[in-house]
This record gives sequence, structure tokens and C-alpha cells, in this order.
Amino acid sequence: MTTSTLAFIGGGNMAASLISGLVNDGYDPQHIRVSDPDTEKLASLAAHFRVKSTSENSQAAADADVVILAVKPQVMERAARSLASTLQQTKPLVISIAAGIREADLQNWLGGEIPLVRTMPNTPAMIQTGAIVLHASAQVSTTQRDLAESIMRAVGLTRWVDNEALMDAVTALSGSGPAYFFLVMEAMEAAGIELGIPADTARLLTLQTALGAAKMAIESADSPAILRQRVTSPGGTTERALKTLNDGNLLPLFKQALTDARDRSIELSEILRDS
Repeated sequence: MTTSTLAFIGGGNMAASLISGLVNDGYDPQHIRVSDPDTEKLASLAAHFRVKSTSENSQAAADADVVILAVKPQVMERAARSLASTLQQTKPLVISIAAGIREADLQNWLGGEIPLVRTMPNTPAMIQTGAIVLHASAQVSTTQRDLAESIMRAVGLTRWVDNEALMDAVTALSGSGPAYFFLVMEAMEAAGIELGIPADTARLLTLQTALGAAKMAIESADSPAILRQRVTSPGGTTERALKTLNDGNLLPLFKQALTDARDRSIELSEILRDS
């Protein structure tokens, strides 16, 4: 991967996070190009990471081995169409990190038959602890697949899905997922304060508890269900709290929430395609 030329189209937060992760992993920044209309953003990226920068998308993408489309979904069509003639000449690997933009639409805008990997990162990728799911088009070679995975691994865990339709469910689970945990932390912190715990202590206890639980789950071979059972003593305080949550239909509510998020992801993909 170290000799591949990467071109980032868009220099926003996710692109900056990927660049940071790659450079920290030892990637040569002189093999990284970034294009963006915001000259201040380009200057910042060049100063921090010593990458090459330009305001012209086609200049960044010319002869690149990998082109990472890191623009907002609302402007993806315009950006992709502007790159079509350049990319059709060399057919580089194209990686999209834009939520909701389907492979068929990207292929149409890029002129077709492009090796394309669609990804769904989540916001913790901005601190290199993301969960990233990837889907490859039929044109992607094994080597390009490995290359795409190594690039995205710079910001977190990676997993592949063979069925692109699953990307909507992935969006519901991990794409939107950080907000669900923030809501739980928000509720626990507020409840702790209501019970008389000082606000700063309630916040720190909530955050450390969330961190500890996640670390235990990551490092254990057991499922969350088994871990929950192990920390739930019969007749104890945890059992009483969990009964209240279950009586409130927490599990069915989460299933409905993710289903609704999945369905909204499908709706937004249709809106983006027709806009």
C-alpha cells in the first residue's frame, strides 16, 4: 500500500481522520493528494500532514491508484460526474465514504465499470475507533479489496458485506449507533444527578462505566447476554433495574428503532438518487 497514490476528493472531517490514521501508521504523505474548494482547509491539511493539495478534483485524481470520494452526499453526483472522464481513462479503485449513495448511482455518474468500494464508517472513525463496513462491486480485484480494507482500517475495525442492501441495516446499527449509546449515557447521568450524585461525579461515573463495559465486551469471548447474566446477582440491585427496563419493552423498542432507521436509510437513498 505504501507506493499507491491516494487522492481524497473532499477534505472534511472524515478525510482528515483517514489521512491522520494513514500517516500515523507510516503511510508516506507525499503519496496522498487532497482536493477541496476550501483553501484554508487545504492549507491546514498540508501543514499538519505534508500532503499534496489542490482545488481541482481532476488534478488530484489524475493517475491516482485510489480515489476516495469524501464529499457530502448532497454534492456527490456533481463531484462524481466531474471526475468521470478522468477516471474512465485509468479505472482506479474508487472508495466512497458517503452515506446513502448506492453503487448503481455512483457507477452511472462515474461512467460505469469502475472498481468501486462503498463504505459506511461511523463518527468514532474521527478518533480512529470507528466501525467501518465495506461492499465491493464486481469490478474490484482481490488486491484492490485488500487495499481498500487497509486504508479504512486506519480509522477502526473493518467488516465486509456481500449484499449491498445490508448497508442500510449497517447504517441503522453502527452508523447511527453512537447516538444510541450517547442517549443511554445521557439518561444515566441525568438519573444519577436526580438521585443526588454531584453532576461532575455522575458524568465521570457514567462515562467510565460505559468505557469499562465496552472494554469488557471487546476483550471477552462471551456474548453481551452472558456478560450481563454474570453481573446480575439474583435478587440484587442490577436484577431490579433490568426488570424495570425489560418491563418497559427495551429490547423490542431497540428492534423497532433500528428497523425505523434502516427504513429511513432506504428512503434517503431514494431521495439522493432522485434529487
